[in-house]
Amino acid sequence: MSTSFERYTDRFEQYADRYPRVADVVVVLALMGCASLGSNLTLPGADPPGQDRMATVLMGVSCLALLRYRSHPRTAVVVTAVCTAIAIALGYLLTPLLLGPVMAALYWLATLTDRRTTRVFGVTAMAALMIASVVSDSMDGLSLVLRTIGPFFWLLLPLAAGSMTRLRRAYLASVQARAEHAEHTREEEARLRVTEERMRIARELHDVVAHHLALANAQAGTAAHLALTSPQQTKDILTDLTGTTSSALRELKATLGLLRRSDDPAAPSLEPSPGLARLPELVSACASAGVAVTVTTTGEPRPLSPGVDLTAFRIVQEALTNVTKHAAADSAQVRLAYSGSRLLITVSNDGPDTAGATGVAGAVPSRGFGVMGMRERAHTIGGELRAGPRAEGGFEVATALPLQPAPSVPEAAADVPAGGEAS
Repeated sequence: MSTSFERYTDRFEQYADRYPRVADVVVVLALMGCASLGSNLTLPGADPPGQDRMATVLMGVSCLALLRYRSHPRTAVVVTAVCTAIAIALGYLLTPLLLGPVMAALYWLATLTDRRTTRVFGVTAMAALMIASVVSDSMDGLSLVLRTIGPFFWLLLPLAAGSMTRLRRAYLASVQARAEHAEHTREEEARLRVTEERMRIARELHDVVAHHLALANAQAGTAAHLALTSPQQTKDILTDLTGTTSSALRELKATLGLLRRSDDPAAPSLEPSPGLARLPELVSACASAGVAVTVTTTGEPRPLSPGVDLTAFRIVQEALTNVTKHAAADSAQVRLAYSGSRLLITVSNDGPDTAGATGVAGAVPSRGFGVMGMRERAHTIGGELRAGPRAEGGFEVATALPLQPAPSVPEAAADVPAGGEAS
């Protein structure tokens, strides 16, 4: 039964929202009928006041005032309370039917206005009607308590119901606002994650393609230069070139596989991210390209987090790629120093300060993303990076990385590039 009543109530509210004027007229006609019926009620053995026309006019005016309750709820309360008080003073019996218009006005007042206005107008209307009930001759047979307590509770009921309706509407509005805010936040978060993933993939592609293509180009050039004078060495370089291209294809497959990977936990896992453990492969590839790389480690090596390990490897890889592409040097030095809570990495070469070597410091930041990408990777995990020509000649990249990522940056963010990397 309660569910059916609520369903009909919801239907009426939906209809009232679509056709407010029609609903208001229907309610006012119903209240006018109730007030007319209430004006004919008397106590047993009592005579009616005999002023039917006056009662009809008063009830008509009070009900017509209700048609403006949406825009003037205070005026509706004042008019209905005054008309009802006059009717009670004329001798009409105070009943819930006679109080119908003023009860409706009090309900809408509590629904549409603030709490202070409801208290002021509600208490004033209740006091006026209770005083009229006390001085009325139509209730001489009743005690003073019955004359006052009846109007008090009947008029308190619409005020309480209206306040509950106002609170319920405010709660629903806040819930809807929170839902809209949550939806907006989810959309922003989704867009941010998509952007971060695109930039991360762009950085990985840059590192993989730039490094392996630079090595392949150097190996192919060296092989072409030695093809006639040293066939065996040319054959070895071409063999290394095959390994370089195969490694590039594997890393490209692993990186692009992120775009195909589903959230299915049973899906096959991808190749783990590279780290400093792959430095020997990097050194061997550079050697086949004509650059001899020396790796020196000082301090006690300690295990690195995946984010720091990947960042360290990518910085060394990019620095050696720049040596292969830009520096007129045939050797490079990589120094790893474990000092306190930081890992210090230095990649340098002793090439002459030629236009090509200077271009590493001047042209790379403006024409490419190598030095920029290294600096952003270091900053992402709370590290620092410096790159530039050395006073004694050559070029040097020095970075200090924490052994653990900075607390303010998630460890997985080590793979997330800045905006410039996505070009």
